[in-house]
Amino acid sequence: MLKRKFAWVLGASLILAAVAPVGHAKHWVMLGTAHVDKSEDHKTIHVGSEAGRFHSIQLRVTGGAVEFQQVIVHFADGGHEELAVAEQVRAGDKTRELDLPGERRTIDSVELRYSKENLDTRPEVALYGAR
Repeated sequence: MLKRKFAWVLGASLILAAVAPVGHAKHWVMLGTAHVDKSEDHKTIHVGSEAGRFHSIQLRVTGGAVEFQQVIVHFADGGHEELAVAEQVRAGDKTRELDLPGERRTIDSVELRYSKENLDTRPEVALYGAR
């Protein structure tokens, strides 16, 4: 009976592994960090062209919650894109994946606009990009 259960679990595991969407896994690259505090209502994370090209970004927060209001992505070609990110991200959590318009683009910097009234700590925001 035990051998039959083991064989069934092993077979099910192999089938799941074979049909899992491994090819769709994202490769996230950390592009920079910034500490946010009550002295300002925005911070800029400088990335630069040496980081490469990306099609989406994500913000990950540690050390306290941050209430984001807007994220402005500045591209190496001089353009920019304003992303509406009106959400509070708790410590240890992250934003949804924020898609960048068009093809993969080189990011010069990302400007974070946030509410400073709700900051009880000095959280760190890490910027990640997906290729």
